[in-house]
Amino acid sequence: MKKIIFKNFLRETTLFFLLSCSSVALIVWVIQAVNYLGFVTEDGHGFKIYFLYTLLSLPKIFNEILPFMFFFAVFFTIVKYEDQNQTLIFWSNGIKKSEFLNVIIKYSLIFLIIQSIMNIFLVPFTQDKARSFIRQSNVDFLPSLVKPKKFMDTVEKLTIYVDKKNELDQFKNIVIKDTYNKTNSRIIYAKTGFFSQFNDQNFLILNEGKILNINKGKTTVINFNKTQLNLADYSSKTTKYPKLQEVSVFLLTECLFKPKDQRTQIMLIDKNEFGFQCSHERKQLDNLSQELFSRIFKPLYIPLLAIISALLLIKSKNSVGYSRYKVIIFITGVILISFSEILTKFFSYNFNKSFLLMVVPIFVSIIFYFIFYKQSLTSSK
Repeated sequence: MKKIIFKNFLRETTLFFLLSCSSVALIVWVIQAVNYLGFVTEDGHGFKIYFLYTLLSLPKIFNEILPFMFFFAVFFTIVKYEDQNQTLIFWSNGIKKSEFLNVIIKYSLIFLIIQSIMNIFLVPFTQDKARSFIRQSNVDFLPSLVKPKKFMDTVEKLTIYVDKKNELDQFKNIVIKDTYNKTNSRIIYAKTGFFSQFNDQNFLILNEGKILNINKGKTTVINFNKTQLNLADYSSKTTKYPKLQEVSVFLLTECLFKPKDQRTQIMLIDKNEFGFQCSHERKQLDNLSQELFSRIFKPLYIPLLAIISALLLIKSKNSVGYSRYKVIIFITGVILISFSEILTKFFSYNFNKSFLLMVVPIFVSIIFYFIFYKQSLTSSK
C-alpha cells in the first residue's frame, strides 16, 4: 500500500512539474525569441541562424527555471493532497512523516542529477553551438538593412552610406569606409551600385567611382568603372568569442588547476580559432572559479527545497494559521532560490572560501531536516 501511495504522489508531482515547466519555459522562450530578432533586423543574420540560435537557448531556459518549478511542483502537490484530505490516508496507513520526507528527498536527487548534467555539460555545449552559428553567419540580411541617408555600421569594420535608393533597389552616391586596422583603411565612392547574389554569397556591385587607400597616413587614389565587394569577407558585430557560460567544464578546470607555467594562453574552441583566453590574472581566475563552482553548486539546493516544501506536512489544514504557514513556506523557498543565485557571485579562486560556500546548502539542509523530524514527532503526539 505504501508503494502505491508514494508512486501516485511522485507521478502527480512529476506530471505537474513537466506541464508547468514546459509552459513557463515556452513563455520565456517566446519572449527571448522576440528579443533575438535584433540578430536579423540589426545585425543582418538570416532567419535560419536566428531560429537555430533561439532553439538552442531552450536548454538554458529549462535549466534556469528547474529549481523553482521543482519546488513549486512538490509544494503544489502537497497542498493539493492536504486540501483533499489525502494526507490522512498516508498517516492512517502507518506512514510516518519522516518516511514521507525521505521519499521526497530521494525524489529530489533525480532532479539534482538532471540539473548537474545540464549545468556541467548540456547548457555550455548548446550555448557554444549557438555561438558557432553566429561565427559562421554571412550576414544574409545585410542588403535589406541599407537605408537612404543613414549610416549602416552593422558589419564589423565596414560603414555604408547611400544617398538615394530607387524602386529597383539600386543605390546612388554610395560612400563606404572599410577599416582594416588602426593605420590601414580605404574609402570607396561610387555613383551607383546594387546588391547581387551568386553561389549563396552577397556582393555589392559598384559603378563609376574611386577608391582611396589609406596606409599609415599615405593616400593613394584608384579610379574604377566597376568593382565589387564580397560581403562574405565581413561579419557582424555580434560577439563571436565564447563567453564563460559557453566554455566546457574541462577547459575551465584545465585553466584553473594546471600549474601557472603549464597554462596555455589560448585554448582553442573550434577550427575557426575562436578561443577562450586563459590568463594568469587573479580577476579572471576568480571569474572562472565563479563559473565552474556555480555549475556544481546550484543543484545542491534542490534537496533543500524538497525539505522546505515537505515542511507543509507538519501542519494540517485544520491547524490554526495554516494559510499563513503555507505562505511562509513558499516565500522561504523563493528566498532560498534567490540566495543560491546571490552566493554564486562570491565564489573565488580561493578554494577554501568556495568550498565553504558549497557546504552551505548541505549544512542548512541538515538543520531543516532535524527541524522537520522534531516537529513531526511533536505533531504526532
